[in-house]
Amino acid sequence: MSFLVDTYVFLWFETGSARLSRRARTLIEDANQAAYLSAASFWEIALKRRAGKLRFEGSARSAAAAAGLLELDIDAADAETADALDWEHRDPFDRMLVAHCLNRDLTLITADARFRARSDIAVMWAAP
Repeated sequence: MSFLVDTYVFLWFETGSARLSRRARTLIEDANQAAYLSAASFWEIALKRRAGKLRFEGSARSAAAAAGLLELDIDAADAETADALDWEHRDPFDRMLVAHCLNRDLTLITADARFRARSDIAVMWAAP
């Protein structure tokens, strides 16, 4: 099974936050499981950091690589899938995560309840 790590799950993982369940942390750390972080997450982190809404020291890309997370690029098919979603949720980063999951058969590790409304993707709850 392959996983896509939601942006805030990655941030919780990096900071050692108690908001992240032991099960989610173990899956992310498991070298036998492919765990990805989307280019959309790197972009979201950069935008929020620049706007002063997020404190994250250093390179998110380097931190993800050190954690063993694989980078997941955005391609044209992902953009079209995100656009075509029948979902009122307008957050472009969340829409891209759903598109990635649909196009690549990934399980999303998240603690965002808005994803629970999606019956077309597999979701693993990351909060304790």
